[in-house]
Amino acid sequence: MNSKVTSTLMCAMTGAVALGALSSCKTKKGDEAPKKPMNIVYIMCDDHSYQTISAYDQRFIETPNIDRIANEGARFTNSFVANSLSGPSRACMLTGKHSHANGFTDNTTTFDGNQQTFPKLLRANGYQTAMIGKWHLVSEPTGFDYWDILIGQGLYYNPTFIKNGEKIKREGYATNIVTDLAIEWMDSIRDKEKPFCLFIHHKAPHRTWMPDTCDLDLYNDVTYPLPKNFYDKYEGRIPASKQEMSIIKDMDLVYDLKLADKENQIHSSKELEPIGRSMYNALNPAQKAAWDKHYDPIIAKFKKDKLTGKALAEWKYQQYMHDYLRVIHSVDRNVGRVLKYLEENNLLDNTMIVYTSDQGFYMGEHGWFDKRFMYEESFRTPLLVRLPGGKKGDIDEMVQNIDYGPTILDLAGVEVPKDMHGVSFLPLLKGEHPADWRKSLYYHFYEYPAEHAVRRHYGVRTDRYKLIHFYNDIDCWELYDLQEDPAEMHNIFGKPGTEEITKDLKKEMLRLQEQYETYIKTNIVYLLFFLNTVGVTPTVFLNNVLKLRGCLKPVLSEISITDNEVCTSNLQAQSILHFCI
Repeated sequence: MNSKVTSTLMCAMTGAVALGALSSCKTKKGDEAPKKPMNIVYIMCDDHSYQTISAYDQRFIETPNIDRIANEGARFTNSFVANSLSGPSRACMLTGKHSHANGFTDNTTTFDGNQQTFPKLLRANGYQTAMIGKWHLVSEPTGFDYWDILIGQGLYYNPTFIKNGEKIKREGYATNIVTDLAIEWMDSIRDKEKPFCLFIHHKAPHRTWMPDTCDLDLYNDVTYPLPKNFYDKYEGRIPASKQEMSIIKDMDLVYDLKLADKENQIHSSKELEPIGRSMYNALNPAQKAAWDKHYDPIIAKFKKDKLTGKALAEWKYQQYMHDYLRVIHSVDRNVGRVLKYLEENNLLDNTMIVYTSDQGFYMGEHGWFDKRFMYEESFRTPLLVRLPGGKKGDIDEMVQNIDYGPTILDLAGVEVPKDMHGVSFLPLLKGEHPADWRKSLYYHFYEYPAEHAVRRHYGVRTDRYKLIHFYNDIDCWELYDLQEDPAEMHNIFGKPGTEEITKDLKKEMLRLQEQYETYIKTNIVYLLFFLNTVGVTPTVFLNNVLKLRGCLKPVLSEISITDNEVCTSNLQAQSILHFCI
C-alpha cells in the first residue's frame, strides 16, 4: 500500500478499538473444573468482499478489528457460497442445504420457517438463540428466543425494525444500532446461565453504500487503483456481456452515487432516481447537515466538470470505492465494539467468533459491482473464525456456507442431521486435515429474469478448474483454468486439449447433482407448463430423454457442446432437459 493510502488509513483508524493481547487462563492437568459450554457469536455482513478485508488483501483498507479474529484464529482461504444472492445464501446457511432443497432459490420466494434449521436444533438442546439485524427471508424468524430484525433490505439511516413481532423505528445509523442491540442482548436480556448463539447480521455494506456521518470524509485524498480488467470486453463469455451490473452503464448517479441535487438538475434511472432522492429526504436535520457538507461540493464539481466516456466511468468507480470503504470502516469499528464487550465480560475463552459475508462482491473487476455470477469475486466469501484452543493460521480446504450449520452443531455437541448437505469443518478448526475432505464444490444461481440480468447457471469448481453452464434463455458453457487464468478472462471450453478435463468435470458435476439430489426436485407442474409452451408433448419429451440417457437424471455429462454461441437449433431441447436438474 502506498504511503499516501497508509497515512490516510492510519488517521482514519482513530475510532478503532485497540488491539491488545488476550490474557490466557490455562487449566493444569488434574483440575476438575468443568468446561464451559461454547457460545457462538456469528457476525455476517451483506456483500462484504474479501478484497476489502486487510486480513485477505492490503490494497484498499485496514480492518484491524476484523483482522483480530483472523490473527487470533483461522483464516479460510477457500471459502465459498452455494448461491451468491442475499436471501438464498442466508437460507443455505440456516438449513445447511443447497437452495433447491431449502426452497429459497431466489429473492422472489418466501422462506419456509417450518423446516429444520440449525438454530432450532441448538435451541432444542439448551442454547439460547438470537437474531439481530438483517434477516431478508420474508417470513418471520423461527427457532430464535429473541429476534429484532430489519424490514427487508433495511435502511442505513433511521431504520424500522421488527422486535419479536412489534415494529420499532430507531434513530441513528444501522450498523451502530445493530451492534447496540447485540451488546444489549448479551448484557441484559439473555439468561446468563445458558450457552448462547447470537447472530449479528449487518445491512452494510449492501448497495447503496451510505456511510455513517462521522465517516463521510474518510479517504478523501486516496485514489484507488483501477482493476486491470475494468474495461473487460467479455470475449468468449456471452452471459457476462449480457449482465446489467456495470459501473459504467448501470451504476446510478442519484441512487448509487448520491447526486440528489437540490436543483433537481441531475437525472438518472426513472425507477432508481426517486428512491435515491427519498433516501436523502428520510435523513433527520443533523444527518442532512452532515450529508450536505460532504456531498454538495461533490455535486457542484460534477455539474461543472460535465464528465463523459472513460473520465465519467473512472469517476464513478472512485465514488463507489470511497463510499463502500467508508461503510466498511464503520463495520470494522463495530466489530471492535463486540470484541471489546466479549473481552471485558470474560466471554472470549468460551465463545467461538465467526466473521463472514453472505457472499462476495465485485470491486470493479470486469467493470462490475454486485455479485450473482459463479466467478471468483462473487463465489468466494470471507470467513474468519476464532475458536478458543483452535487452530491459528490459514485453512486451505474448500468450505461452503452450507457447512456453517453442521460446524456449529458439532461444536455444541448436537448431532448433525443426515439430510444436511454441508459437513462440519470443526476438524479443520482443530488443525486436522481429513483425507476424505471434499475436492469440489457445487453452485447454482436461479434469479433470472431479474435485476442485473445475470443468467441462470450452475457449475462445479475444483482446486484448479471451474466448469459453468448457463441455461434458460441461453445455452453456454464456460471452462476456466484458475491456475493459469485466476481473473477468469479466457473461456477455454471446447478448446483443443480440454476434452479430458471437461469430461471429468461433467462427471463430477453429475456426481454432485446426484449427491445433493437436485434432479429429485423437478417441479412437474412447471415442466408440463413449459412443454406446453414450446409445443412438445410429454410423451415425445420422455421418449427423447430416455433415448439420450436412459433415465430422468441429469444428462449434461453425456452431452458435448462445441459451439459456445447460443445454438437456437438445440436451445429448446437443452432448456427442457435442464428442468430435470
